[in-house]
Amino acid sequence: MKKLILMFAAIAAVSFASCGNKQAEAEKAKADSIRIADSIAAVEAAAAEAAATDTTAVVDSAAVVAE
Repeated sequence: MKKLILMFAAIAAVSFASCGNKQAEAEKAKADSIRIADSIAAVEAAAAEAAATDTTAVVDSAAVVAE
């Protein structure tokens, strides 16, 4: 009888352990998504700034050549 109770206790412990951390995993996935979105936004902003800077340089050199 003791073995049977211990076996049920072990099964219950494994069941609870396998169901845990769903919330923590979901929060981690959300944080990763936000971090990736922020990284993409930063790269796009830097590319836009670089494109604006490059356009200005081309306009300036065209003005120098035209003079």
